Amino acid sequence: MNLRLSLLSPLLLLAACASPPATPPPAADMPMTCSADAAQRYVGLPATAANIEAVRKASGANLVRALKPDQMVTLEYRGDRVNVLQDANGTIERVSCG
Repeated sequence: MNLRLSLLSPLLLLAACASPPATPPPAADMPMTCSADAAQRYVGLPATAANIEAVRKASGANLVRALKPDQMVTLEYRGDRVNVLQDANGTIERVSCG
């Protein structure tokens, strides 16, 4: 019994250190479903939940990311996401895809 525990302990320690399986990267041929040009009419309006959702619908994007000044963001590109950038006053400053 003691021998089994001594052999099993290193395996458990190694298993605990193993990293989780990596998620596959998004497909390179991901369809571009976002059109920022179609949502530019919302620039200058308040960044309310309703306006941010309207930007998503107008752009045709599946996802929306509302960004405030100096907010940290990930750099992965998603063709099905629209970014709504706000100024310090909570006004939509820029709309872009990615």
